[in-house]
Amino acid sequence: YSKTPDIISISSHNKIEILSPSEIDNLRKGTYQLLADVGVAYPSTKALTIFADHGAEVDWDSNIVRISLDLVNKAMAAAPRDIVLGGREPRFDLTLDGSCSYLTTDGCGVHVIDLETREKRASRKSDVAMMARVSDAIPLVSFFWPMVSAQDYGKAAPLHECHAGLTSTLKHVRGGTTVYPELASYLVEMATVVSGSESERRKRPPICANICGIAPLSHDEHGIETALIYAEAGIPTSFMAMPTMGSTAPASVLGAIVQGDAESVSAMVLMQLAFPGAPVFHSIITSQMNPRTGDYIGDMPLPVRLIAVQMARAWDVPSLGGGSFSSDAPEIGWQSAFQAGFGGVQIPLAGGDLCGYMGLMNSSMILYPEQILLDAEIAMNVYETYKAFEFKDLDVSLDVIKEVGPQGHYLRQKHTRTHVRDFHYSPFFDQLDQDGNLREPREIALENFKELENNHHPEPLPESTLKELDKILAAADKKASELER
Repeated sequence: YSKTPDIISISSHNKIEILSPSEIDNLRKGTYQLLADVGVAYPSTKALTIFADHGAEVDWDSNIVRISLDLVNKAMAAAPRDIVLGGREPRFDLTLDGSCSYLTTDGCGVHVIDLETREKRASRKSDVAMMARVSDAIPLVSFFWPMVSAQDYGKAAPLHECHAGLTSTLKHVRGGTTVYPELASYLVEMATVVSGSESERRKRPPICANICGIAPLSHDEHGIETALIYAEAGIPTSFMAMPTMGSTAPASVLGAIVQGDAESVSAMVLMQLAFPGAPVFHSIITSQMNPRTGDYIGDMPLPVRLIAVQMARAWDVPSLGGGSFSSDAPEIGWQSAFQAGFGGVQIPLAGGDLCGYMGLMNSSMILYPEQILLDAEIAMNVYETYKAFEFKDLDVSLDVIKEVGPQGHYLRQKHTRTHVRDFHYSPFFDQLDQDGNLREPREIALENFKELENNHHPEPLPESTLKELDKILAAADKKASELER
């Protein structure tokens, strides 16, 4: 089997603050005001009951809950700041403590540019497994988010996406999402089987979950009830608000941020009221409406990603967000390169715990398999640019400079022979074909992807574990078919 390389994270020691502490406090005051005066809709009797039991103002006719400042603060004080996301081996564990940014693949698309035919088609489970295996070989990918939907498995698709991830990479897997609540327990069971026990699952959960709200100021019934199941099981869950300025949020950066903050925080409050100490994290992904077409614009020259991470830090919880390689471009080209590069350099400046969103195009809808390698190359350049220097190297360099002296040359120095390979040399730039012509980077990326796809085979789970997972999936498929009737 292939050895999975150690992961490379990006240090957050260069993070910056777009807004001052007092300005962040003003945004939080807006969040408190929205939660207390306007409220958030929860179309879930279970959620409404939990809020009512803890003294929130519940309108049972409209499903709107108003949450006082004191109740918000009491609940959020129970949320842990540091979370561990477990890998198959401890060396792939991700400690979300604010010290670095771990890069994740993007998710979750619905179309694939076929690796062989190069035609666009609907995504399948085999695509999820393929991308998990290749991502396993990329050091800059710390965390596997199923990149496309397993559309060949209907309502049980999220469970099959989780299965494809757990069986195809040693890295942490975004295994949970909004499903029928009746199916969520199967995801928890899969995580338990992979961990070996419930206690180990809680200590180093091999999967986490992401639940999206519905802007403005609403939650989905299945999503919020699924999240409660994850919270009870100790599955770390991010609550992603997705305000779109001009349609589902005000045409204002600060207005969209404060609305998104209220949406994300309101979900975390519910989890803490129900299960104090449940691992949760904050996420706001702000977009913009195209005023000509009404379409979604995800990549904008605005500091929304950096401010979102500041809000998470203000609540003292981990964040899903920050810099991103995601692009609105429908195909690989100038636009995708610009947006991936522009978003990538924001990663160390934002300092989000989980970010990156590597490998998808067209606003996270289309998978070009080779794009993951192009994004990883940008990520490596970001890493090399912002990593900290070790000044112990300076003394050695000074000795070499003294030895070479004025008008000398360093080529013959042992120091040069030893360290010239320390630098990153791009496998995509300045590559020549047999005729001496420069090769197209995208062509090289596709070639390299196929080589990884053919040759990288991570160590599999034990046979007994694989059989248990198959049993769980079979039961989940049966339950899903009953729900479809």
